[in-house]
Amino acid sequence: MFNVVAHYGTKPGVTDQVLELLGAMAEATRKEPGNISYDFYRGVQDTTQIVILQSYHDADDFNRHRESQHFLELGATKIIPRLASRHVSTYTTEVIPNEVP
Repeated sequence: MFNVVAHYGTKPGVTDQVLELLGAMAEATRKEPGNISYDFYRGVQDTTQIVILQSYHDADDFNRHRESQHFLELGATKIIPRLASRHVSTYTTEVIPNEVP
């Protein structure tokens, strides 16, 4: 499994717009064959902060997501320009032994 954690900080006054766009992005992304999950959350202490948690079968599926029509139309042209900050990290899910040497 390939996991993605994205931290977004929105520009002043546009957080609700970004959340609405992310709702459309989530709906389209969840229909992708390689997507396992796509969820996003608004910060409690700082409501301009958003975290997005995504899971895909593998990195190729995530790359296909980034090339999808909905990512290009919503993410690249509407969401990202409304952000003051953006940090994306990727992780794999691997079995970690219980015993520490």
